Amino acid sequence: MPRNKKDLQIIFLGNPEFARYHLERIISEGFNVVAVISAPDRPAGRGMKLFSTPVTTYAREQNIPCLQPKNLKNTDFLAELKSYNADLQIVIAFRMLPLVVWDMPELGTFNLHASLLPQYRGAAPINWAIINGETKTGVSTFKLKHEIDTGNLLVQSTCEITQTDTAGTLHDKLMHLGANAIIETLNQVVSEKIIEIPQDESQVSKPAPKLFTENTEINWSNNGKSIVNLVRGLSPFPTAHKVFDNKMLKLYGVRFEETVHSNYLGEHVSDGKNYLGVYVKDGIIYLEDIKLQGKRQMMIKDFLNGYDLSHLRLKSVL
Repeated sequence: MPRNKKDLQIIFLGNPEFARYHLERIISEGFNVVAVISAPDRPAGRGMKLFSTPVTTYAREQNIPCLQPKNLKNTDFLAELKSYNADLQIVIAFRMLPLVVWDMPELGTFNLHASLLPQYRGAAPINWAIINGETKTGVSTFKLKHEIDTGNLLVQSTCEITQTDTAGTLHDKLMHLGANAIIETLNQVVSEKIIEIPQDESQVSKPAPKLFTENTEINWSNNGKSIVNLVRGLSPFPTAHKVFDNKMLKLYGVRFEETVHSNYLGEHVSDGKNYLGVYVKDGIIYLEDIKLQGKRQMMIKDFLNGYDLSHLRLKSVL
């Protein structure tokens, strides 16, 4: 087993900024990344210009070989991957790997997941922790095996979720926490002090499924706290949404005021200048930071200043 950072040959797999930050930390700590695997460049925008993932961009800046296979089972790709003779692979925010890839290195493939496994296995752990009203979460490094997010744990670190956290702010907290966990894991590998701990399958695991239009839509018949958590957990992306005035309304920030009322759930209330609210099960959700289809994102006063609500016959809170 390698006994220093430079002898440990690592292949890094990832795509988004979250992964790029970890790659940068690994390199800055003196570890030897011999190659990077990321998604192929894709055309986007009006001119269909090719865009690279943040991981690919950083790898090219650092003159690290970057593999961009369309098919992870392609024989030419597998032969090239094997030629690096890596000791281990680290995968962060990439995609599912076939066994022939993750089982190739002698030390296997390590993954970082943005939750305290076995809780929140799945594609969107950061979002669902906030949506479900959790007060803490964390990161886990673990060794890959067949079933998704079920491998033996290596390092775990916890993180508080505050009442003002959104998916965006929690993402950044866990990005920094995750980099520390990855470095700790690699140091344990080099010092031969790494310990694998099987996940406790007796725990009732809360899932973190992919986010779709169906599970990100607001239901005004729910209680105010759960709606606030949904908005926080989906802000700034992909955002909670609802139809308003026959247009798609995205919500980035809301405020809840608990009150007893006899109004229809989902009925809107506004003075036309300063506030726009919606009656929910146990009070009023006030919309604060929104984006209506066809308009830019704006605070509610700016929105009301340029949008005529008179045809909607809204109630007003005195």
